[in-house]
Amino acid sequence: MKKKKTSIVVIGGGTGLSTLLRGLKKYPFDITAIVTVADDGGSSGRLRDDYDIPPPGDIRNVIAALSHAEPLVEQMFQYRFAHSVDLGGHSLGNLMLTALTDITGDFSHAIAEMSKVLNVHGKVIPAANKKITLNAELIDGSFIVGESKIPSSHLPIKRVFLEPKHVKPLPEAIRAIQTADIILIGPGSLYTSIIPNLLVNEIGEAVVKAKGRKIYICNLMTQKGETLKYNACDHVQAIYDHVGKPCLDSILVNNFELPSPIKENYKEENAEPVSVDVHKLEMMGLEVIKKDIAIIQSGVVRHESTRVAQWLSDYAPKYVI
Repeated sequence: MKKKKTSIVVIGGGTGLSTLLRGLKKYPFDITAIVTVADDGGSSGRLRDDYDIPPPGDIRNVIAALSHAEPLVEQMFQYRFAHSVDLGGHSLGNLMLTALTDITGDFSHAIAEMSKVLNVHGKVIPAANKKITLNAELIDGSFIVGESKIPSSHLPIKRVFLEPKHVKPLPEAIRAIQTADIILIGPGSLYTSIIPNLLVNEIGEAVVKAKGRKIYICNLMTQKGETLKYNACDHVQAIYDHVGKPCLDSILVNNFELPSPIKENYKEENAEPVSVDVHKLEMMGLEVIKKDIAIIQSGVVRHESTRVAQWLSDYAPKYVI
């Protein structure tokens, strides 16, 4: 009998999600990526407003990350125009996804067709199939409208919320969550890449009820404007507060001590390594998994996706439904 592939749903957005997926696709996982569509800046924001569609940027990066196309084809898909007033800032992939959406009349259909063209390993599903706006309420009661403006906040975030409030997910996103062996949440910007997915009502509810193992891949560093001074417990609590109840089984945290010069560089950006209090996390009912999963590239700290994938390959079999 052929062995069943471990089915994994990864929920997130931004650089963190696409970095993680580049490692996961090297293993025999059945991958579904549920990707945020809250971005409203740059090329994505312009196309979002001009064509009244969800922003294609994070989706484009995930398609590229999971692609098995020739390197030159992927490079072309990610190519960003620089020497044009009209095209300046746009990537070819964003324009292709926009064109396909305009032709087919459906953003999710456009993603599926583009995934075929680029030989994508797994499924890529937007968290919502329509344009949404992410807003934030700060601790002083003031509001910020738009995802791209939230990180520039000088006050702590009390909560984030979507407009329109009652956004419907795609049925295949819910089915994927319900049948997944493992659900990975993160890594990525907490309030602008991870939580927006869970605010789509039925997605948050499906994660809470899911039988699969739910693992939060904790961020390595705090983020100016979003998670200043947050420890690992604060990240988890923010997710719980927005979903409405505890929804995680495990947390994967970094066990690699960053060199002092790297810490100093981040200090200038008002960021620091996310501190981990194992006892407090365990008191929250979480299994705490500490692994050496960080890598430094050009002075930037990232998750080493192959190490995360290798760990998951060893960890996952006991949770296959």
